[in-house]
Amino acid sequence: MREYLELLLQREGYSVTSVAGVKAACDLLALDGVDLVISDLKLGTGSGLDVLRAARARTAAPEVVLITAYGTPSAAVEAMREGAYDYICKPFDNEELRLLVQKALEKRSLREENTGLRARLFPGLDGAVGQSARMQAVWSLVEKVASGRSTVLVTGESGTGKELVARAIHMRGSRAARPFLPFNCAALNEGTLESELFGHVKGAFTGATHDRSGLLVAAGDGTVMLDEVGEMPLATQVKLLRVLQERKVKPVGSAAEIPFQARVIAATNRRLEAEVKAGRFREDLFYRLNVITVELPPLRERSGDISLLAGYFLSRMAEELGRPGLRFAPETLALLERYPFPGNVRQLQNMVERAATLSDSDLLGPSTLPPAVRGVSEPAARTAEGGEPGLGAGFNLERHLDDSERRYLLAAMKQAGGVKTRAAELLGLSFRSFRYRLAKHGLTDELEPGGPSDA
Repeated sequence: MREYLELLLQREGYSVTSVAGVKAACDLLALDGVDLVISDLKLGTGSGLDVLRAARARTAAPEVVLITAYGTPSAAVEAMREGAYDYICKPFDNEELRLLVQKALEKRSLREENTGLRARLFPGLDGAVGQSARMQAVWSLVEKVASGRSTVLVTGESGTGKELVARAIHMRGSRAARPFLPFNCAALNEGTLESELFGHVKGAFTGATHDRSGLLVAAGDGTVMLDEVGEMPLATQVKLLRVLQERKVKPVGSAAEIPFQARVIAATNRRLEAEVKAGRFREDLFYRLNVITVELPPLRERSGDISLLAGYFLSRMAEELGRPGLRFAPETLALLERYPFPGNVRQLQNMVERAATLSDSDLLGPSTLPPAVRGVSEPAARTAEGGEPGLGAGFNLERHLDDSERRYLLAAMKQAGGVKTRAAELLGLSFRSFRYRLAKHGLTDELEPGGPSDA
């Protein structure tokens, strides 16, 4: 199989090196220069997961595709959790593997280009964009706390970039080569939340068919980010407090405690002091999490960063869309800088994506921005008798066109039988643009039951 894959990929123009066994693979990875690893999951006494972990531990980690004849859902989940790009079962189709290799290498190439771009925009802190005094203070604090192991609490409104800061803390410290595992505390009920964080043993509850390590143990020497920690149930808060104090977890259904080494970074958009006073958050846990606080300012308080952020997001969209000439008109940037952005950086990113996706020109003028940013009201368009639109006071062409667009989208979805790619073709749109327009009009769940197909 090794010789077959080597010959197959060399014919595709790739430079290929093949080795036998986990140790030889790890030795080769230590030399760097590898962009993609393809490994069997079963390697005699070793495992492809060991090769995966060695690959992910590299500073410039290659993508990893695992191949096995013993494909099981649990093995696939474990591989993806450990950071594999994808998972393919034997027997496989040559074309399927070729496409997988191509996509994996494209992902790595984009990641490297984005890393270089981020470094140029803000030297010394990958992924961080912002030159205002408020953000300079944040990055300075990030640099100071990155090398320690203290628990950090990142606070700020939704969309301010709390996960980006948590990742920056992780990447600037000695744990950078280890896993970074973000976890949303508001996404699961109490029982599932504890199982995900602390793990469980076989038979602990219905569906627990095998022992499973929780995130705190699975992260090893890495970092676990507890996002939306303010939404955590009180009962779980009690257990988390003990876990943080003792640095040990007790899996659900087990009497034994397991030590863990991961650093914990918590994040919330709530004012935890107010939550403590309201009785919704434990005071002792608050003080345990609040060893070091990094508070992110809302975008409206760092308006000097808006043009820089908008340019950064536009460069990413230009690369993704294959349109290197995309640029903002000066009046467009002026409108963005005056807008208060209640949704913060995330709203700005979505706005730039909308403008780049829908614009027919490389120059993004004010018309590519939502009406609210341009200061245009959106009253319902009046219709005169006989079906002609009334063009008097209150008429808004943008709203009228939106209504027409929605009707065309519905008609295309109906004619295509709910298949989105076919509906996009009927309208002469790219799939990306079509999907954006569906979301804009709230039509992502049309043609229930089952919803539309992306196929």
